[in-house]
Amino acid sequence: MASYSEKDLLFGHKKMSLWEISKRTAHYLKDEWWAFALAIFLLGLSIAGNMMLPLVLEKFTNDLNFSISNATASTLIGLGLGYLGIVAMNQVFLYLQAMLLQRAGQKIVYNMRNEVFHHVEEMSISQLNMMPVGSLVTRVAFYTANMSDLFTNTLVSILRNIFTIAGVAIVMFIESVPLAGIMMGFLAVVFVISFFFSRYVKRIFRLEREGHSDFNTFLNESLSGMKIIQMFRQENRKKEQFDEKNVYLRSLRMKVVRAFAIFRPTVNFLYYLSIAVTFFCAYRFSLNAGNVVAFYLLLSNFFSPIEGLADSLNNLQRAHAAGEKLYSLLDVAPDVVDGPDAKEIEKFEGKIEFRNVWFAYEKEEWILRDVSFVVEPKQTVAFVGATGAGKTTILSLIVRNFEPQKGEILIDDIPIKNIKIKSLRKAIGQMLQDVFLFSGSIRSNITLYDDDSYSDKEIMDVCRYVNADQFIDQLSDGLDSKVIEKGENFSSGQRQLLSFARTVLSHPQILILDEATSNIDTETEVLIQDSLHKMRNIGTMLVVAHRLSTIQHADQIIVLQQGKVMEKGNHQELLKQKGLYYKLYQLQFEQAQ
Repeated sequence: MASYSEKDLLFGHKKMSLWEISKRTAHYLKDEWWAFALAIFLLGLSIAGNMMLPLVLEKFTNDLNFSISNATASTLIGLGLGYLGIVAMNQVFLYLQAMLLQRAGQKIVYNMRNEVFHHVEEMSISQLNMMPVGSLVTRVAFYTANMSDLFTNTLVSILRNIFTIAGVAIVMFIESVPLAGIMMGFLAVVFVISFFFSRYVKRIFRLEREGHSDFNTFLNESLSGMKIIQMFRQENRKKEQFDEKNVYLRSLRMKVVRAFAIFRPTVNFLYYLSIAVTFFCAYRFSLNAGNVVAFYLLLSNFFSPIEGLADSLNNLQRAHAAGEKLYSLLDVAPDVVDGPDAKEIEKFEGKIEFRNVWFAYEKEEWILRDVSFVVEPKQTVAFVGATGAGKTTILSLIVRNFEPQKGEILIDDIPIKNIKIKSLRKAIGQMLQDVFLFSGSIRSNITLYDDDSYSDKEIMDVCRYVNADQFIDQLSDGLDSKVIEKGENFSSGQRQLLSFARTVLSHPQILILDEATSNIDTETEVLIQDSLHKMRNIGTMLVVAHRLSTIQHADQIIVLQQGKVMEKGNHQELLKQKGLYYKLYQLQFEQAQ
């Protein structure tokens, strides 16, 4: 069995057999198996009814050809009513079958999308960073629907067509063995053509899936970065890139269209040729009028399923390509998981300790090198240093967005690997430089859509605590004011204050601030600094800041350089040392003059 790396799985490069994909998809039918089985049973009845129709018309033709006496007329009327009855029953069977299958199919889509989305939520930030957002959207939104179609449409259609071909073949041999043998020759030719056709389109569909994923990723990035594109006048360049990808997708689609344009007329030609052979052989094999009519109808039921098989193979290859992408993603094991002895922690005192921690995003390209420090409960500790020194990485390791390669991180003397991830993150409030707001309202962004758990008074009390009320009160709709995508209708300072309110409302015991005051106007910074001063009373606070003026009152300042702890102490102690912190402070002081 081939071995695949995590990157291969993330990008959907794992090759899987159709049987394996079907078996894994069948897992989602475990509660709906009876609907699928009943649909197959109804399918069998429908096919049996279709096989009877040519025989009824054969009897009708022979009787009509023999005589139109009163007795025969009543027989013909009975045959006609019987024919209509069979057709009506078939339509009832088809309706019931379609409803059962669609019910089961929607269940598959529902369960599969839930599982895939939950699986993505469980993946670590490092794993998600490896994947384009557009690719994830395509898998969750569209590939799951393809897998539902595999059972509700494609496989059922294949079964219907195979059973129909088998049934027609049996009836043909009952009608005329020699002529049926000739028709089997036509069938063999069509199957050989279909085999090579399916192999060709399978390769094209796999390329098409990869192309669509790349196209969605490009589109997502371009639309998200349209402000930068316009700012640097890159519209023409992006248009050229878009055209290139669009032309590539069109070329793949045209290859499929051309393949079907050749395949379908070829099958149609063989169909009409078989009809001509039937009429030619009618005299040679002494067939009566009824036999000829029956064979004519049987040929229609013979070649239509073959064309249907081609269409089904088209959808089957789509599902196969989608299944490989989808199940490759599900086969990616989250690399940040709860340890076997992990436990829930109801409340943290807030002591944080790093013991000889080493960390690298890539193999041995160390971002942190043997980092050790202790943060006492309720302390405010700031991390300073040049860009790339490892400040933000330290904060990410505390909340287990990543795992260190060496060393240990403890909270309240408990290794964080022994604390359940949800329990850990629930206790830690994070306020980042780039605040993400969801489309909705101010209220939903503060409560994160858990509106029923909080009253308006609780929400506004928190807003007043962090000074967010000063701009919310000026809005005509207050807490119900609309927030557009990414919160673009609010300033960066207002978004940061909403982030503070969101964090405080969750009652954290440890607060993390990563460049929360950067790129904010002076007036808003005053509000934010006042908010930060209040939040120091909530619990342990870890702060990353480039502007040293904002952290002068921290209980401890840890100075980092190239992933190593160079200095520790409070503001005054570090200035007296006249080391790296002193140089950074002097540099910023001179720039401010």
